[in-house]
Amino acid sequence: MCLDGERFYAFKMTKPILIFTWGNPSRGDDALGSLLAERIEALALPDVECLTDFQLQVEHALDLRGRRRVLFADASRAIGAPFRVSRIAPVRNASFSTHAMNPHAVLQAYVDFEGVSPPPCTLLEMGGIDFELGAGLSAAAQQHLEAALLWVIGWINDPRQPRQ
Repeated sequence: MCLDGERFYAFKMTKPILIFTWGNPSRGDDALGSLLAERIEALALPDVECLTDFQLQVEHALDLRGRRRVLFADASRAIGAPFRVSRIAPVRNASFSTHAMNPHAVLQAYVDFEGVSPPPCTLLEMGGIDFELGAGLSAAAQQHLEAALLWVIGWINDPRQPRQ
């Protein structure tokens, strides 16, 4: 905290590892990202910060500042396995809007804002089946969450672990 005249300024220390999740908890398995963030936050790891939102937006590029590593995590219908892991790089978004961006576009926005490469980033996609409004988490998605959580804990502890 800093005292300047009669004003106090609180400085938030940026934690070196960011886990960024997104999805809609009201849409069944789309809650996988936010549930993963809750599980990681419950571990109270001193070097890890979790952020979650309904969708990625251009402003999220600023959350990458000062990070050593970033994990983006979301539910996916496109995978048959419990989860899939890949390294990601900046790619310009071809859409006409800055809403509902993909992680690659967020990284490109970081490059555009900061003029430097983003920190190393990894994408974790967790397999989901039921994305209906009002649905609960499916049994398969619950198992996928548990498997992904174990991988994430390993990734936090060993930065050389990029794959499942």
